[in-house]
Amino acid sequence: MTTILNGKEYSLKFREQLKDKVAILKEKHGIVPGLAVVIIGEDSASQIYVRNKIKASEDVGLNSVTVRLSEEISQEEAENEVYKLASRQDIDGIIVQLPLPKKFDSAKILSKIPTEKDVDGLCAENLGKLLVGEDALISCTPNGIIQLLKGYGIEFSGKHAVVIGRSNMVGKPVSALLQKENCTVTMCHSKTQNIKNYTLQADILVAAIGKANYVTADMVKDGAIVVDVGINRVDGKLYGDVDYENVFDKASYITPVPGGVGPMTVTMLMFNAFTACLRNNNIDEF
Repeated sequence: MTTILNGKEYSLKFREQLKDKVAILKEKHGIVPGLAVVIIGEDSASQIYVRNKIKASEDVGLNSVTVRLSEEISQEEAENEVYKLASRQDIDGIIVQLPLPKKFDSAKILSKIPTEKDVDGLCAENLGKLLVGEDALISCTPNGIIQLLKGYGIEFSGKHAVVIGRSNMVGKPVSALLQKENCTVTMCHSKTQNIKNYTLQADILVAAIGKANYVTADMVKDGAIVVDVGINRVDGKLYGDVDYENVFDKASYITPVPGGVGPMTVTMLMFNAFTACLRNNNIDEF
């Protein structure tokens, strides 16, 4: 029998716990974590993502600041806006909604976010700390995957995890987190030859390659735990990287799209903002 890893349901439970902690922080210390979201341009998908993040931050009791910038501004102006947010004491976390319009150098803009306020966990220092096992603000989607699996009582130690995708946002950090949980990890990508040979060995299969229905039933071994990170729009419909309907019966656990990894990603962003606030104020009793 296949169990659906309901990220929407589990993330609500996680947020309720976080909401209680935010309330205690305010009551005991008079501090409310602040989260700033920067969006440049009018991309419709980005607008939806930003609205979801703002709503989530309000739900858990964070102070949210949204900075909406025109695509017509210069690279320097965009960097300056992020720099100004970084200097504010009431802002504990900053995210820049990606992707940015093509004219902008994303890396330079993101570099204006201090490591301690990098709640997306994408700066080189936070990624480096993750790789060497130091405390870091962990990328939201990878951390959301781990927390979701833990929430369903899934054991990691000794399992073979196969990750499809090597991005800095998902593939690399989730591989590091799975290794930290004592999995043996194989990372595949678009240039991997005979990829099916690897995916069929996976006890845990994480698909983050950005191709609709890429993982088919013949690529998944019976009883595998399948995590679908993909969000692909085809002819107005939303598809994951996994052929959900045909893979479903082969998996022991599987995430749906939507309602799987996505809600956990937003929840981990809230958690990172809370964590950053504690660290920025030298509070450790949580």
